[in-house]
Amino acid sequence: MSDHDYAQTQRWRGTTILSVRKGSDVVIAGDGQVSMGHTVLKNNARKLRRLGRENNIIAGFAGATADAFTLFERLESKLEAHPGQLTRACVELAKDWRTDKYLRRLEALMAVCDKSTSLILTGTGDVVEPQDGIIGIGSGGNYALAAARAPYDQDLSAGDIALRSIRIAAGICVYTNDNIIVEKL
Repeated sequence: MSDHDYAQTQRWRGTTILSVRKGSDVVIAGDGQVSMGHTVLKNNARKLRRLGRENNIIAGFAGATADAFTLFERLESKLEAHPGQLTRACVELAKDWRTDKYLRRLEALMAVCDKSTSLILTGTGDVVEPQDGIIGIGSGGNYALAAARAPYDQDLSAGDIALRSIRIAAGICVYTNDNIIVEKL
C-alpha cells in the first residue's frame, strides 16, 4: 500500500446530517459517529450548531472537526455583516470558500436553515436551496434523504421524519450511528 493509499484509508469519515422542512417547522438532525478509516473514534459527537444573534439559524456539518469550526466561525461573521439575510451570508461564505487559498482546501458540506430557507453549501461555491425542503449530506446523507422523502406526505412531524430517517441511514451506512441530535426552529 502506498503512502497516498494509506492516507486515504485513514481519512476522517462518518456524518449523516438531515434537514427536513415541513409546514412551519424545520429541523436538522445529525448522528454522533466519528470514524477514522475503519475505526469508530467517538459515538456522541455534536455536528449541529445554532448560529446568529438570536440562535435562529441551525447549521449541520459533514467533514473534519477543525474545518467545521472554521466554517461555522466564517458563517457567523457573514451573518453579522448581513443580519436577517441567510442566503446572502451563505453566498458570501461560498465565494470565500471557493477563492480563499486556505479555505479552498476544506472538503466539506454544510446544511444551513432558518425559519424560511434551507441551503446546502459546498466548497466548490455551490449554494443550493432544495426544491422539496429536504437536505441530506455526509456519508449516510443519501440514505437519510431517501428515507425522509418516502413518508413526507404522511401525518408525521418534521422531527419524526428526521429521526426515523437517520435511524434508517444508521442501519445501512457503517459511518453513521443512531446517537442522534435533533435541533428544531
